[in-house]
Amino acid sequence: MRSSFNICEVAASPGRTGGRLLVSDLVSGDAGVAARSVGARLCASRITPEPTRALVTEMMEGDVMDKLEDMSSVYDFDPITGNIPATKVEITVSCRGIPGKKCGNVILTAEELSNCRDSATMQFCANKLDKKDFFGKSDPFMVFYRSNEDGTFTICHKTEVVKNTLNPVWQPFTIPVRALCNGDYDRTIKVEVYDWDRDGSHDFIGDFTTSYRELARGQSQFNVYEVINAKKKMKKKKYVNSGTVTLLSFSVESEFTFLDYIKGGTQINFTVAIDFTASNGNPSQSTSLHYMNPYQLNAYAMALKAVGEIIQDYDSDKMFPALGFGAKLPPDGRVSHEFPLNGNMENPYCNGIEGILEAYHQSLKTVQLYGPTNFAPIVNHVARYAAAVQDGSQYFVLLIITDGVISDMAQTKEAIVNAAKLPMSIIIVGVGQAEFDAMVELDGDDIRISSRGKLAERDIVQFVPFRDYMDRTGNHVLSMARLAKDVLAEIPDQFISYMKSRGIKPNPAPPPYTPPGHTHHHTQI
Repeated sequence: MRSSFNICEVAASPGRTGGRLLVSDLVSGDAGVAARSVGARLCASRITPEPTRALVTEMMEGDVMDKLEDMSSVYDFDPITGNIPATKVEITVSCRGIPGKKCGNVILTAEELSNCRDSATMQFCANKLDKKDFFGKSDPFMVFYRSNEDGTFTICHKTEVVKNTLNPVWQPFTIPVRALCNGDYDRTIKVEVYDWDRDGSHDFIGDFTTSYRELARGQSQFNVYEVINAKKKMKKKKYVNSGTVTLLSFSVESEFTFLDYIKGGTQINFTVAIDFTASNGNPSQSTSLHYMNPYQLNAYAMALKAVGEIIQDYDSDKMFPALGFGAKLPPDGRVSHEFPLNGNMENPYCNGIEGILEAYHQSLKTVQLYGPTNFAPIVNHVARYAAAVQDGSQYFVLLIITDGVISDMAQTKEAIVNAAKLPMSIIIVGVGQAEFDAMVELDGDDIRISSRGKLAERDIVQFVPFRDYMDRTGNHVLSMARLAKDVLAEIPDQFISYMKSRGIKPNPAPPPYTPPGHTHHHTQI
């Protein structure tokens, strides 16, 4: 059985400024979180079966050079399965940057996660908090800490700042129960209250402790907490408290995973769209991105095979529509931006990934590469199908493989904004050496894509440049595995975000299949 681990904290030592670098919720195996804190980035893999490999980079005094797999013999960390066979493990990663200068260590402390998948939503207010600002009232916020098995505390949530008040009402927030208490309902939760300062030197108002079990009682006299400043209490005999914090509401609901929906019968509909514009080069020339080398797949075929062979396992009939865009079609030379690779307008479906590859190779012999590079027709094509099935029974994934600069940016952005409301995700793989700045904009990881002043409801686009995955040693198996992992990294979260936004829960998984004539024998105890 695969174990899941929570990276509780990253502690820098020695000679580090800024104290501890706090990172939470790094799960091995099938999930991961990338976090930044005080100049450090903790990276982890996201898709099964690639193992979690944590690597801390961009330290203030240099890069961390040691990978966790290099230390597997010391710590029994299995880089193949992602397992850490212990309930608690500490891994020290040494940093080095400037020659001759000691940069210290980064310590990753891991604790085995419970299998609790609940999320808690809660809201707090405070009353009569201490006044900390000379020219005004306080700007209070709260920081929540989970207690660890070794008695230390790890930050797990920080509220927003409410400006200029001693009686703040914070917005409700949702947090996984694993992050709050690792599924241990009686584990101490510490809450600190601060007055926000612009320069970062926030003033401590006081703290209190609680537990998940106490919070689960909801709004009651048991969930009114005195905020205590220990230093003030020692100095002043008449000190009572530094204010109170009250729980206004508390609710819990189970978090469903991508696989819960798949087991419940949700189908993933995979559509491929291939760029047939002239910028790819003449397919008969070896310099063309569409050149069919008898001994090696071209970039289009490699990307299609790497991604498609994983996605096809989530589709029961393995029949996939495969489209092309940017070519002149026989017999009249009409330019099309959504033509079937198999030439059948009524039935554009291909049998499996091999069927798509065969249709792709046939198309190269019959169509004339032309242009321009328009995405909107393809996006709208798939969106029409997605719009017809919004009950959670189907989800659509469009893979676009392209070589060039997009020609219909405004129309594509509008199409993506409209598609963001539908059960649909878009993967773009860029092949060749062109600049892909527009694709990064469509990806929307940093800035949510918008059209005509309207923001996309959610991020549904993932872009990766194929050239970043070409292995110089010629090990295409490994490089294509990396490509598939990164291309598919955001699909589960995009899928879940749609289902949650529509309040769609997975159907119960059907009972295991029992072949005729076989029965399960239960041993009585």
